[in-house]
Amino acid sequence: MRVYVAGATGVIGQFLVPGLIAAGHEVTASTRSPAKAGQLTAQGAKPVIVDGLDREAVLKAIAAAQPEVIIHQMTALTSMRSFRNFDKEFAVTNELRSRGTDYLLEAANQAGARRFIAQSFIGWNNIREGSQVKTEQDPLDPHPLAVTAKTMAAIRHLEDSVPRKVPEGLVLRYGILYGHGASDVMIEVVRKRQMPVVGGGTGIWSFTEVTDAASATVAAVTRGAPGIYNIVDDEPAPVAQWLPYLALSAGVKPPMRAPAWLGRVLGGEMVVSMMTQVRGASNEKAKRELGWTPAYPSWRDGFPVWTETFKAEHADAA
Repeated sequence: MRVYVAGATGVIGQFLVPGLIAAGHEVTASTRSPAKAGQLTAQGAKPVIVDGLDREAVLKAIAAAQPEVIIHQMTALTSMRSFRNFDKEFAVTNELRSRGTDYLLEAANQAGARRFIAQSFIGWNNIREGSQVKTEQDPLDPHPLAVTAKTMAAIRHLEDSVPRKVPEGLVLRYGILYGHGASDVMIEVVRKRQMPVVGGGTGIWSFTEVTDAASATVAAVTRGAPGIYNIVDDEPAPVAQWLPYLALSAGVKPPMRAPAWLGRVLGGEMVVSMMTQVRGASNEKAKRELGWTPAYPSWRDGFPVWTETFKAEHADAA
C-alpha cells in the first residue's frame, strides 16, 4: 500500500519505516530535518521535508504522495527535565497532537486516504482509581493533575478526532517507551541512584519496547477496526518491582527509598502520582484484533537488552 509516515525519524520511526518497507509498502516519509532525508532514502522511503505545524506544506505533501494510509508519529519529545513543568515540556508535542493532527486529517480527507493511524499514550493519563489494569473501555483521568491539563487536553483531542474524521481511524496508545534511543535518561538517573522508590512504589506502569511499538504500527496498516488500542507489554507492574530490576539490569545498586512527602518536595505532585497512583493497561484488544504479539512480552525480557545496548554505546563516556 502507499503509506505516508508523518514524523518518520523519531525513536519509533527508526524501526517503523524499515518495517513498512519490509512488509512491501511504498513509503513516503516526512521529517522536519533536511539532514535526516538521507537516512530515510537509505531505508527505502521517499523523504519529504515538512513542518507538521505548517498547514499548507502538510496538505501539499500528502496531496503529492496520494497515500492510502497515513501514520501520525509527530512528536517533539526530549529528555524530561522537570515534572513540575510537565505541560511546558510537552508544549510543542501538544501542538502536534492538536493542530498537527487536524492538518493531517484534513489532508487525509482531501487525498482520499481511508486509513489513519495516530500515536497516543497510556500511563499517567489513566483514571487513578478502581482496577489496577485498565482496558480501552476505561475512561482517561477525569481529574488530571494541574501540571498535565494541557497535555491531557491534546491527547483527548487526538483520540476524539481520529476515529470520527476519517473512515478508518485508529489510535495506538503506546506505554512508557524504552529500548534503543527511547528513555535512555531513565537508565542514567538509575545509575546515579537519583530515582528512588517513592512511597510504597505502588504505581503501576505499562511499558512498550520501541521495536514492539513499531511492529504493532505495521500490523495496524492492514489489521484492526477503527478505534483505540493499548500497545503495551503483557506485564503491567508496580514501581517497587520494575525499578529494582532495572537497577539490577544496569549493574548498579538497588534504588533508594523515599517517603511520599519527600518525593513531593523534591519532584512535585506528578512524581508522587507516577510512583504511587498510576494504573497500567491491558494489551488484549491489540493482540486479538491486530494479530500482534510483542517480541518483548515483559520488561523482564527487554530491560537487560536495553541496558546492555546502552552500556555498549556509552562505554567511551564511562
